[in-house]
Amino acid sequence: MIEADSSQFQIQKLAYKSKSREDFWIEFINQFKISVSAEVGVFKGDFAENILKNCKSISKYYMVDPWKHLDGWNKPANQNDDTFCKFYQETIDKTEFAKEKREILRGKTTEVIDRIPDNSLDFAYIDGDHTLKGITIDLINVYPKIKEGGWLGGDDFSETIWQHSYEFEPTLIFPFAVYFAEAKNEEIFALPHHQFLIKKLSNNNFKFINYTDKYKELNLKNQFLQIKEI
Repeated sequence: MIEADSSQFQIQKLAYKSKSREDFWIEFINQFKISVSAEVGVFKGDFAENILKNCKSISKYYMVDPWKHLDGWNKPANQNDDTFCKFYQETIDKTEFAKEKREILRGKTTEVIDRIPDNSLDFAYIDGDHTLKGITIDLINVYPKIKEGGWLGGDDFSETIWQHSYEFEPTLIFPFAVYFAEAKNEEIFALPHHQFLIKKLSNNNFKFINYTDKYKELNLKNQFLQIKEI
């Protein structure tokens, strides 16, 4: 692992040169020599396939996803069970080349997370249901699985809570992930391509490090007021 005092500079360099979220995370995993990793919210397996193909340091890759219709999940990605079964098989097929590295945990985070030992992950990537409920459950449950000096990142760090329009449940990964980092007294990086990254260190101090031109305020009042204007 890269020394802590140089990690911020490394992340900054990666953030500014990355062309996509996959590009950033592949370079991040390779530079920081991530070995044991987890992905929460696998969907069709495209991200997992890219990581496993391009990151030779990975020795263990947990894949967490229920792959089933979830009642009460008001987001565009919620499909019927038959469709999710197809997505599950698609994921299996796409990552079959790395079957000796992957461990598939089919279930909701609360149902399967205990199959990952505490303090065992170098890195976890959260791309779950994108609601306040979902990101709260995922961050709280995944955080203890990260080892000291490890990393917790995620997708859909959207500057607007109305990522999927007003008819769907708000996306509250931002600012909740920032609040979570502050509660844990950790550094959190806002990255291009709507990504975030938290560094887990017991002697850390909270800091919101923004490598984008977004996320100017954490207050949500103005965003909720937008509904009244419709």
